[in-house]
Amino acid sequence: MLKVKIFDETHEKDLEYAINSFIESTNCEIIEIQFRTAVSIFSEEQIYCFSAMVLYEMK
Repeated sequence: MLKVKIFDETHEKDLEYAINSFIESTNCEIIEIQFRTAVSIFSEEQIYCFSAMVLYEMK
């Protein structure tokens, strides 16, 4: 049975850590990982959003 896990972080290293931790702690087969980056401006500050969708199947 296919499952989906969504990750959303404000720094790319945090996203990397979250995905790697998920893979290490779950007995699953990764089917696909889709990565997205979004940027917005609030006042004079740039806000980044790094997200990923992991499509996986439990073993």
